[in-house]
Amino acid sequence: MKAKVTAHARFVISDIDKRLYGSFLEHMGRAVYTGIYEPDHATADESGMRRDVIDLVKELDTPICRYPGGNFVSAYNWEDGIGPKDQRPTRLDLAWRTSESNHVGIHEFADWAEKANTEMMLAVNLGSRGLDEARAFLEYVNHPGGTYWSDLRKQNGQAEPWNVKTWCLGNEMDGPWQVGHKTADQYGHLANEVAKAMRGYQKDLELVVCGSSGPGMSTYPQWESTVLEHTYENVDLISLHMYFENYEKNTAEYLALPEKLDRYIGTISGVIDFIKSKNRAKNNVKISFDEWNVWYHNRIDDMDKLSDWDWPFAPHLLEDVYNFEDVLQVGCILNTFIRRSDVVRVACIAQLVNVIAPIMTAPNGDAWRQTIFYPFQFASAHGRGTALRLDVDCASYKADVADNVSYLDISGVHDADAGFLTFFAINRHGQEALDVDVAIEGFGAVKAVEHTLIKHDDLQATNTQAAPDTVAPKSGEGARLDDGKLTLTLPPYSYSMFRVQL
Repeated sequence: MKAKVTAHARFVISDIDKRLYGSFLEHMGRAVYTGIYEPDHATADESGMRRDVIDLVKELDTPICRYPGGNFVSAYNWEDGIGPKDQRPTRLDLAWRTSESNHVGIHEFADWAEKANTEMMLAVNLGSRGLDEARAFLEYVNHPGGTYWSDLRKQNGQAEPWNVKTWCLGNEMDGPWQVGHKTADQYGHLANEVAKAMRGYQKDLELVVCGSSGPGMSTYPQWESTVLEHTYENVDLISLHMYFENYEKNTAEYLALPEKLDRYIGTISGVIDFIKSKNRAKNNVKISFDEWNVWYHNRIDDMDKLSDWDWPFAPHLLEDVYNFEDVLQVGCILNTFIRRSDVVRVACIAQLVNVIAPIMTAPNGDAWRQTIFYPFQFASAHGRGTALRLDVDCASYKADVADNVSYLDISGVHDADAGFLTFFAINRHGQEALDVDVAIEGFGAVKAVEHTLIKHDDLQATNTQAAPDTVAPKSGEGARLDDGKLTLTLPPYSYSMFRVQL
C-alpha cells in the first residue's frame, strides 16, 4: 500500500506550546506514595523522593504537572498538607475510598517538581469548598510575605514564593460522581467569582475552567457553552478530558478513536468561538486537555473494589499494564494534539506514575518504562516547534466513529532552531506495509534522515519489571532521501518517528 505526504514550509498550523506534553499526579492509588515518594527506598533523596523515578520523568521532559487532582481535589483541604509531618491529619478520601496521610503536600510536591524540571499546575477545591480556600491557597503559594498565609509558608520552611501561574478551577464538576457536583450554571457562577478574586490578587494568572469530563456526557457540549457564558472574560483555558478503551478487542476500531477526539476538540473550539462572539469578548480562550490516556485494562475490576475495601492507604489501584497496541493509540492521540495545537495549548497525560501511567514502580524495588513511555518521550523531545499542515494521500477504512480513517496517521513538526523536520507516523493497517513518499518543499537543502521504529509482532506484548525492554524503540531500515523526497516503509501496525535534517 502506498501513501503520499507533502510538507511545505508555508503550510503551517501553529507554534506548539511545550506544555502540550504535560503530565498529571493525583493522590490516588500509588501515584504519590511508593510512586514519586518512598522515604525508605534505596534511591530516596533527603525529601523522600525516589531518584529513579525523577530520572525517568526527566527523560520524558514533561514541562508542567497538574496536581493534586483529579477527583481527589474536590474534597481536599490543602492546609492538611503543610507543617510538620507528624502533626498532619490522616483523612478519608471520598473520591477513591482510601486514607490519606498528607505526608506529601504542596511543599513536597513543589520540591519534587523542581527536581523533576517541571512547573506546577495547581488545582483548587470547588467541590466541598470554594472562594476562601482558593484565595488562601493562592496567597500561601504566591505571596512574598507579610500576610498570614505567606508568613505561615515561611514558618514552614519556604522563604520564597513559588509563583505558580497556572491554576485549575476545580475538576470535572460536570460529573455526578464528583464531590460537590454542580449544574453548569452553579459551577459557572462559582468559577467566575473565584476567577475574579484570584485575578484581584494577580492579574496575569492563567486560569483553567472545567469543561466536559468526556464527549459522552449527557450535558456535553451545552456544559461548555453555559460555563463559558459565565466565565469567558475571566479565564484563559477550558479543560477537556477523554480516555480511550478497547473492551471489544478490535484494533481497527480502537485506533480510530482519535477521530472522535478530533471532533471533540473541534466542537469545543466552535463553542469557544460562539461564546466569544456572543459576549463580544476580546480575549481568546484555548483548550487544556489535562486528562487523557488509555484506560480500560483494569478499570472495571478495580472500580468495583472501591465500594468494598476499608479505606486502605496507597493501594494498588488502576495500574494498567500497557501493551504494544497502546503504543499505536498513544501515538495517534499525540498526533491529534499536534494537529490541533492552534487550540490545544496544554495537555496532561493521566497519570505519570503507577496509576494508568508511562512509569511503573515496585515498592522497595525497580522503576521501569511502560510501552507508552516511548511515543510520549519522542513527541516531548522532538515535537516542539511549528506544527505543519501536511497534505496526506492514503487509503482509508470505515469505522464506527468515522467513515474515512486514514491508514496513515501522521503529524509533522518544524524545529527551526535545531534545523529538523520531525514526523510521527502510525501505520493503522494490520496486514500491509505502507510505502510512504514524503515531498519536502520550501525548506531548502535536506542533509540526512534518521528513522526510529517501535514494532512488535504481538499486539499484547508488555514491559514488566522482569522484562522491561520487551517493547522498545530500534533503528528503522530503508529510509532514503533523493532530491528533496523522502521514501520509507512503515511495517503493519507500527509506530515510526523519522527526522530530516535541514
